[in-house]
Amino acid sequence: MNGEALLGTGGMVFMGAYLLSLLLVGVVGRMARKENTLADFYLSGRNMGMFVLLMTLYATQYSGNTLIGFTGQTYRGGYKFLVSVTFMMGVIAAYLCYAPRLFKLSRVRDYITPGDFLQDRFGCRALTNLATVLFIIALANYVLTNLKAIGAIVESTTGGNVSAAAGIIGLSLIMVVYETLGGMRSVAWTDMIQGVLLLLGCVLIFAVIQMHYGGLSGAAEELMQNEQFWKPPAAQAKVTWMSRLLLIALGISIYPHAVQRIFAAKSESTLKRSLQIMVFMPIFTTFFMIVVGLVGAAKFPGLDKAGSEKITLIILSDLAHSFPAIKFLLILFLSAAVAAIMSTVDSALLSISSMVAQDLYLPMKPDTPQARLTFAGKIISWAVMAGTALLALVVGDTIWTLIKIKLELLCQLVPAIFLGVQSKSLKAKPVFAGLAVGTVVTVGFLVFEKFGPDEVFGWQVSSTPFGIHAGVLGLVLNLAVLATLHVLTETEEK
Repeated sequence: MNGEALLGTGGMVFMGAYLLSLLLVGVVGRMARKENTLADFYLSGRNMGMFVLLMTLYATQYSGNTLIGFTGQTYRGGYKFLVSVTFMMGVIAAYLCYAPRLFKLSRVRDYITPGDFLQDRFGCRALTNLATVLFIIALANYVLTNLKAIGAIVESTTGGNVSAAAGIIGLSLIMVVYETLGGMRSVAWTDMIQGVLLLLGCVLIFAVIQMHYGGLSGAAEELMQNEQFWKPPAAQAKVTWMSRLLLIALGISIYPHAVQRIFAAKSESTLKRSLQIMVFMPIFTTFFMIVVGLVGAAKFPGLDKAGSEKITLIILSDLAHSFPAIKFLLILFLSAAVAAIMSTVDSALLSISSMVAQDLYLPMKPDTPQARLTFAGKIISWAVMAGTALLALVVGDTIWTLIKIKLELLCQLVPAIFLGVQSKSLKAKPVFAGLAVGTVVTVGFLVFEKFGPDEVFGWQVSSTPFGIHAGVLGLVLNLAVLATLHVLTETEEK
């Protein structure tokens, strides 16, 4: 693994062919365009079938972190990380709380973005603008973090023959080209390919590890000797689990690009069937990669944090040396890792451009024709991709810490979406006030931890006081302010 290229000539050819095929998908998506409108470009004409919807939701929810980060976390933390399967299932439960009803509203009201729903529901431009800005910040963060990850993967897989910078620039260009050619159609179709690669990668890696290493049963003796792997979590750790469950389930379920896939579904039954199948995806993805991490801890003990992040690659490299005939699995895994990251970046990029065009630009120039708006959205995509790619190349550790807060911020938007869909009596002012307070508290905790003193009045400064994430604390205060003002407003009106 020390500077050794993981992909040979055949692997590089396969990867190159795969990436070029994505450009072809962009061309086909452009040819399939029905009309030059925002609904056609950003929502695939609201006609996305069940399989495409399922795979694009799957590819969007699971990123390269699934293949790399989950195994590393399991290697370091042991069986406790099995709780992450519950986290990912919780996302689907959160979808079901609002998605079917929001889909019905979107068909009647022609929503393009989450901001369209908020503006239609509450009629408050300040609320819509604040929510849109938070959505954009969260997604720009998403693009940035994944671009940094994809650069690291390209550099490590080529043994440094292709630098991280070249990988970021090259793949960024590919993504922005096929996205601006075909919009949501191209993104959804490429997501379908990437989702299949991701699922195949997880299943085949799990199967080969079961056969060669004996899976968990084969690693049981080594794992039994590691008390850390069996040690039950302390009370505060259990609180943190629940906090993380809320953060992940609520935050991921209102990703703007996920909401737009709800709008793009062909029918309500298509949406519901896709979500029903999605419930089982954590078993074949998250759980399988956790097993990989556990087997890696048994077979390759003693790795530091940096080494443990590469445990899947270490296992696959060992397998490829032992059985040269299965080198294809290493190629498939690396392709799946790149595909998983690209599927998250292209979706987030498309969503950012739609929100800037529809929620920020159009209200200032309401007479803008649809064709011009669509063109403006494409220009925005290029600008955002260029900016985030540049940041991915130069961003430092301090800034890096501050931008890794997308789920914390997204959680503050949960009341506006969830309660806005379900409650007809909720007014804009309580929602806006709660959102503002929750955002300030969340960002305050995170900034204070980074730049404030280590202790205040004997208390350790942390963004997770008592094991609760800053975003969850912000959400609690958000809801408290919202509920209080809602009751006061109802009382005044009576």
